[in-house]
Amino acid sequence: MKYTYEQLAKMIDHSLLHPTLTDQELEDGCKLAVKYGVASVCIKPYAVKRAAELLAKSGVLVGCVIGFPHGNACTESKRYETELACRDGAVEIDMVINIGKALSGDWVYVERDVKAVCDEAYRHRAKIKVIFENDYLTKGGAGLDGDSFKRKLSQICERAGADWVKTSTGFGFVKQPDGSYNYQGATAHDLKLMRAMCSPKVQVKAAGGVRDLDSLILVRDLGASRCGVTATAAILDEYRRREAAERAGQFTASEKASPGGGDF
Repeated sequence: MKYTYEQLAKMIDHSLLHPTLTDQELEDGCKLAVKYGVASVCIKPYAVKRAAELLAKSGVLVGCVIGFPHGNACTESKRYETELACRDGAVEIDMVINIGKALSGDWVYVERDVKAVCDEAYRHRAKIKVIFENDYLTKGGAGLDGDSFKRKLSQICERAGADWVKTSTGFGFVKQPDGSYNYQGATAHDLKLMRAMCSPKVQVKAAGGVRDLDSLILVRDLGASRCGVTATAAILDEYRRREAAERAGQFTASEKASPGGGDF
């Protein structure tokens, strides 16, 4: 296999963010995260305290979303939400930028918004991932095309103190001409662009649309270090299946090459 199990498992932030998530599903999700040895769970603010209890001493980190999913809360609300999450046990924060302010070209507001959350998180020794929601940014804004817009956001977020820049929430549904809603989430193009625009001290996180092992491997190949995933069990079970098949194939090939069997 190209990467070890641990290398891929420790890329995964197991996402527990669906609006209908029950208390039992939260507990089951945390247990699954421990079973598969992922990097973290990514959860809603009210659930942080319980997740911290469930994951204590497990090696799985507690991450919390802030201003989720559309980034529309005022800056002080995001800051206080971060304070509460960190007090309850979150050690990673996934915040959403104010998308409307960014599209308006109010870059001063956007940077101050991100920096306020970064500064609060750092007071608690937590790390920050800043979510762009790229599905809303494909046409650009404020006189910039889509790629130039994402480049500028990457630069702003690094300057404000982000540890990661992140593609999506997984809930950035865009209304289509036929009235339906859908989203792409992470794309190879955006991951390459975001990786290229940040210095090595800022990492990249993919989110949305990564549902199988090959996609997770591609995300790593493109330079991302984390990935928001709901299909954790399916992805990592597939890794184990391929790993076992590879080993079996190597063993068979060894037997064929040495007909005499197991003589030492």
